[in-house]
Amino acid sequence: MAYNFFATISRMKYIERWALMRNSRPENLSEHSLEVSMIAHALCVIGNVRYGKNLNAEKAALIGLYHDASEIITGDMPTPVKYYNDELKNAYKQVEAIADTQLLHKLPDDLRPAFEVIFKPQDGADEKYMRRLVKAADKLSALIKCIEEKNAGNSEFRTAEQSTLKSLEKMKKELPEVEDFMSDFLEPYGKTLDELS
Repeated sequence: MAYNFFATISRMKYIERWALMRNSRPENLSEHSLEVSMIAHALCVIGNVRYGKNLNAEKAALIGLYHDASEIITGDMPTPVKYYNDELKNAYKQVEAIADTQLLHKLPDDLRPAFEVIFKPQDGADEKYMRRLVKAADKLSALIKCIEEKNAGNSEFRTAEQSTLKSLEKMKKELPEVEDFMSDFLEPYGKTLDELS
């Protein structure tokens, strides 16, 4: 029997993000997930090295890779719609959970538990904190997209940048790793390739 999990996951490259906005360069879900994965890993490393935490940075990277996989089934819901109110937010979380379960059932039974720990939150304070850092990495990736669009002369992302910065300001109060990433790594995203050399 052939299993469809990875063939389905590979379709993330066809899901365009920011679909309701004019983009200077389109971004697909695969690109976004890679960036979230790298940033989530970095945030956990910062937490472990600078703040004495015991976070599983490799697991955070895997969660980042798969964090939006449900959108293969649901499509990309625009953030203002997804978070319009608590009722809509909770309903969408239920839809995402159903989609994640559908994806997991595309795996053989013996492999499924290894992927369930990525898709479904486990108990424990370190796990919860690590998953909050993955959410922060998602916001940082969105901010980076806004910076790139602004640098390309596209003002379409102006309000998205403001609301994303507002969310990150709240996160920084409880997640010092976010503050560190923003102060240590964010500014170079606006530089040219020559300036980065």
